[in-house]
Amino acid sequence: MDVVAEIDRERITALLREGKRIDGRGFDEVRPITIKQGLISKAEGSSEAWLGQSRVIAGVKIQVGTPFPDTPDEGVVITSAELSPIASPVFELGPPKEEAIELARVVDRGIRHSSSIDRKSLCIKSGEHVYMVLVDLYVLADHGNLIDTASLAAITALIDTKVPKVNVSEDGTAEILEETTPFEMSDPPLTITFAKIDDALIVDPSLEEEQVMDGRLSIAIDGDDTISSMQKQGSVPFTYQEVIEAVERASKIVKKMRKQLP
Repeated sequence: MDVVAEIDRERITALLREGKRIDGRGFDEVRPITIKQGLISKAEGSSEAWLGQSRVIAGVKIQVGTPFPDTPDEGVVITSAELSPIASPVFELGPPKEEAIELARVVDRGIRHSSSIDRKSLCIKSGEHVYMVLVDLYVLADHGNLIDTASLAAITALIDTKVPKVNVSEDGTAEILEETTPFEMSDPPLTITFAKIDDALIVDPSLEEEQVMDGRLSIAIDGDDTISSMQKQGSVPFTYQEVIEAVERASKIVKKMRKQLP
């Protein structure tokens, strides 16, 4: 850690010991949320999410494809992410880097492991045709906690999604029709991320807090208060008690956040 980062860490940890954060928020206070849907006309669903000044846009494309051999009667949901250079000077053009792959993986896991999507309902003809739901995430501004911002964008884009009906002919050809139906999604999962700095656990870390944190724990929770996924990052471990505390706090925060979903 360089000298500037060490000074920032000392300043942030000193405030945390007093029960304060550098931006004045409480330990469980999430930055303001803004959602705008239906921004991409060529996508089946889209949404732009702001968490504070962090900004991610998500587009959903629906294709007809072949199911995986081990799940012949289930559709496919795939999430990808792109970190645009306009979002941060540390992001570069080119193939997806480790940070983009990790972001997509965490968001994807929260969605696919939840009970909010019945993948069997995405089956058109078992073993032959299923819907493939492709969620593309584009990071436009990084001011911390891209995981929760991207998760909000992905979920609200899926809520906005319309699925085209498909006609399968006698020869097995699948024809996409103009008629659509709403994408079936109930009690979507929301992700809450905690940063661990010394002994403090703070929700929705800002970029400054992320740069000095010891570890990060992201928890995706379904509408029925079930954990759909959990992702820990960083070399410093979380104690059993810290994990339990984070889950209990995340559950309360998610209930408030759901009221802000479209």
